[in-house]
Amino acid sequence: MTNDLHYDLLVVGGGINGAGIARDAAGRGLRVLLCEKDDLAGHTSSASTKLIHGGLRYLEYYEFGLVRKALKEREVLLRAAPHIIWPLRFVMPHVPHLRPAWMIRAGLFLYDHLSRRELLPGSCGVNLDTHTLGAPLHDSMHKGFVYSDAWVDDARLVVLNAMDAQERGARILTRTKLQSAHREGGLWHATLLKNNQTQIPVLARAIVNAAGPWASELLHQHLHQTAKNDVRLVKGSHIVVRKMFEHDHAYIFQNPDKRIIFAIPYEHEFTLIGTTDLEYKGDPDSVKISSEEVAYLCDSANRYFKQSINPADVLWTYSGVRPLLEQEDAANPSAVTRDYHLELDTLDGQAPILSVFGGKMTTFRCLAEEAVNMLEQPLGIAQKPWTAKASLPGGDIPDADFSGFFDRFQSGYPWLPKALAHRYARSYGTRAQRMLADCQSLSDLGAEVSPGLFEIEVNYLVEHEWARSAEDILWRRSKLGLHTTQEAITALQAYLARKH
Repeated sequence: MTNDLHYDLLVVGGGINGAGIARDAAGRGLRVLLCEKDDLAGHTSSASTKLIHGGLRYLEYYEFGLVRKALKEREVLLRAAPHIIWPLRFVMPHVPHLRPAWMIRAGLFLYDHLSRRELLPGSCGVNLDTHTLGAPLHDSMHKGFVYSDAWVDDARLVVLNAMDAQERGARILTRTKLQSAHREGGLWHATLLKNNQTQIPVLARAIVNAAGPWASELLHQHLHQTAKNDVRLVKGSHIVVRKMFEHDHAYIFQNPDKRIIFAIPYEHEFTLIGTTDLEYKGDPDSVKISSEEVAYLCDSANRYFKQSINPADVLWTYSGVRPLLEQEDAANPSAVTRDYHLELDTLDGQAPILSVFGGKMTTFRCLAEEAVNMLEQPLGIAQKPWTAKASLPGGDIPDADFSGFFDRFQSGYPWLPKALAHRYARSYGTRAQRMLADCQSLSDLGAEVSPGLFEIEVNYLVEHEWARSAEDILWRRSKLGLHTTQEAITALQAYLARKH
C-alpha cells in the first residue's frame, strides 16, 4: 500500500460534471484528485445527442429558467471550445395537428430572446416546397421553421476539462474506483482501487459525488450516507445510418406521442437519429438499445423522410442512462427536469460531501461553478469563479473563428491531406500544433494503424488524454470506429499493448 495522499477535494466520477468540477476547483487553487472507475466519458457523457442547446422542448414544460441558463451557456461554450463546439441550424417541419404554427413561432421568439445572442443567427420560417431543406422530406410537408443551436463532441469536451484540471494541478486517475470512505478527524479517509488490483489510500477535506447514474449507489453503499434527493434513470438510445440528406442542417421532428427526435449530420457520411426516453431499472454498466427503440426511431424518421429506413439499415447504435433528478409528480420520463440539484452535507461541521443530482451537458460549467461556490465556506476557498471567460485546451482561437484558424493551420502543414488536417484541427484545435511539433512530412506521422489514425495521434492520446484501449481511441477520443475494420482494431490493440 502506498503512502497516504492528502487532497483538498476528491471528485468521484469522470463524466462531464466531475471533470468540470475538478477543473473549476483546481483553477481556484485546490489540491484535487479525480477518480473514474472506467474511461473518462465512458458512460452517459459520451452517449448524448451531442448538442449544446437551450432545450426548445423544455419551454412546453415552463422550464424558462433552465432554458435561459442553457442559452446563456451556449454562447460561453461556443467561445471556450470553438474547435469541438460549433453552430448548427435546425429545421422543424410544421405538422399542423401536432402543434399550431403560432405556438411554434411564439416558442422560437422566446428561444431567440430569453438570452443575448452574439454568435448565432435567430429563427425564421422556410418554404419546404421550394427550399433545398424540404427536398428530403415527404411532399406533405410544406412549411417549416429554422433556428440555431450548437453541436459538441461530447466525449472530447469531458477530456478537455480533465486536461485543463490536470494542467492546473489536479491529479486524474482513470480505471480507479472508490471502494470506501469514512469521516474521521475532520477528513475523509478513502480507499481507491486502481485497475481492480492496487489500493490507494487517500485523505481528503471534502468529497464530490459526481457519479452520475451511480450517485445514489455511491452514497448508500460506499459512503454509508443518506440523501434528501435521488436520481431517476432514463435511457436514451440513438441509431446511426448512411446519410439521408446532403446539406449541413439538422432536423427536429415532432412525434404523435409529443416527444421529439433529431436527425443530425454525423461524421460526413452518416445521419445520427435520436433519442428515446425510457425509464431504466437495470445496471447502467450494461445499457443497450432494444429492438423496440430501433423500430421507434426508424418509424419516427420515416414519418418525415422520403427515404425509408428499417432496422437493417442501422450501422451503429449507442445508449446511455441519464441520471435525472427524481420528481414525484413526473410520470412521463420526457417531462422529468433536466435541471440539476446540488446537495451539500457537512453533518455537524464534519468533512463535507457534495452530491450532484441531474444536469445536462450544456449547463455543466454553471453546475461546476455553483458546486465549488458551495464549498467556498467549508474549505476556505478565497479565489473567485474564473471559467466563464477561459478557453478549454485547444480552444484559444481568436474570436472563436474556426474557419480562420483552419486556414492558418492548413497553410502551416501543406503536406497534410485536407480531410486529415480538418479532423486534427477540429479534434485538437491549437493543441494539434503540439501533436505535430516534430513532423515535417506525412511519413513523420508514423504508421497508419487504422484508417486515418497514425501512430503520432495514438501516442498523443495515450500520453496526454488517458487513452488506454482501442475503444477509448476509436469511439470516444474520435469517432473513427465508424470507419475502421476488425483487422485495424486488432492492429491498434497490439500497438497499444506494446506501448504499455
